[in-house]
Amino acid sequence: MNTHQRFGLAAVFVVFSGIVSLLTAPELPAEIVSNWNAAGEPSGTMPKTLALWLFPGLTAVLLVVFALIPQIDPLQENINAFRPYYDWFVVIFTGYMLLLHAGIVAFNLGYEFDFTYLVLIAAAGLLYYSGILLTHAERNWFVGIRTPWTLSSEEVWNRTHALGGRLFKLTTILTLVGLLFGEYALYFLIVPTLLTTGITVAYSYYLYERIERRGSSSPDTGVRHY
Repeated sequence: MNTHQRFGLAAVFVVFSGIVSLLTAPELPAEIVSNWNAAGEPSGTMPKTLALWLFPGLTAVLLVVFALIPQIDPLQENINAFRPYYDWFVVIFTGYMLLLHAGIVAFNLGYEFDFTYLVLIAAAGLLYYSGILLTHAERNWFVGIRTPWTLSSEEVWNRTHALGGRLFKLTTILTLVGLLFGEYALYFLIVPTLLTTGITVAYSYYLYERIERRGSSSPDTGVRHY
């Protein structure tokens, strides 16, 4: 399967999301539940038209952005080096958005389930693949852990992304463990994700500074004349 086919599959998910909205619109109330609290209880609504087209429209826009990124990145050749992993991330992301959209529609059609659990399971899949993507990502301006220090050093980029990949996979496990903790389940997604972000940024800075100090302390092997 090539890039065009993978993006075609992602586009199918977007179209299917729109079809779900079209087919279910007559059966849905004028106001649709669109927000849930940590305990999985409905906490907010929005007008039906907006709710039905928010996810399909947003996903379509993001799909276009994903398609443009490899074309406009100054390090395009680096993205091409891990392009299959990037493309599959786009497919999984559009599938994630479709699942959330379908879940909102199903809930408002009267199917009772804990929406928080749906979010956690879907997010766990997306996070796990994000970990895979990070371990294969080459240095670029749009995809990955982009800090001034990772963008300045190939070694810092590679080592930070190796750590980030492991942490995202660990976050996936913790997210699934959270399913056992009821109203606290959402925190098993939010807290590890924030920690992963903070740790990887701090690690990239620490690693860059250590490499810089190592370089500056290297012995001078040049011949000196007096």
